[in-house]
Amino acid sequence: MSSVVAESKKDGPGSKMSKTKPKRDDDHEAEDDEEEEEFVVEKVVDLRIKGGKREYLLKWKGYPDSENTWEPLENLDCPELIQVYEDRVKKEKEEKKKRKAKDTTDDEGSIASTSSKKKKVVEEEDNKPRGFDRGLQPERIIGATDSSGELMFLMKWKDSDEADLVPARQANIRCPQIVIAFYEERLTWHTHTDDDDKDDKADK
Repeated sequence: MSSVVAESKKDGPGSKMSKTKPKRDDDHEAEDDEEEEEFVVEKVVDLRIKGGKREYLLKWKGYPDSENTWEPLENLDCPELIQVYEDRVKKEKEEKKKRKAKDTTDDEGSIASTSSKKKKVVEEEDNKPRGFDRGLQPERIIGATDSSGELMFLMKWKDSDEADLVPARQANIRCPQIVIAFYEERLTWHTHTDDDDKDDKADK
């Protein structure tokens, strides 16, 4: 599209602008005569800052988008169309901000929901019966600890893959044979020999 003349006119709903139409060689008019054509701005499409100056991308009435041009603010005489564009941009920013805020709220809601589910699972785990309260038959003791200040056996149960810590005092009463088997597995027998007798006599 040809360059915009500094003079611009406003007429009707769009803004008319005088644009210079270049002279063709085959025109019969004198060379210094220039034909002026009026172009009407349909709407403002975009804004940019170029060289510190505001320029607007204009859609021309009756022309395709491919003919849109960037025009400096000082060449324009369509304040209503610029205002419409500015209002639209402002509204879009506000809607984007609201959507972002809503997404954040939704995320917080889902996080709260997830944490409440985890809390519920933990509570269910805490309320779940443990040890002999499960009503299962003890199979064998697979370990022992006194980290809690009390001797506890890690009990493997029949028909269950889940082992439990049970107090040794309970196991001694409920399944004494299993407790004895656990200790027997860990006993190391020391065999008495003649050499030991000689050592004992030498000590005396």
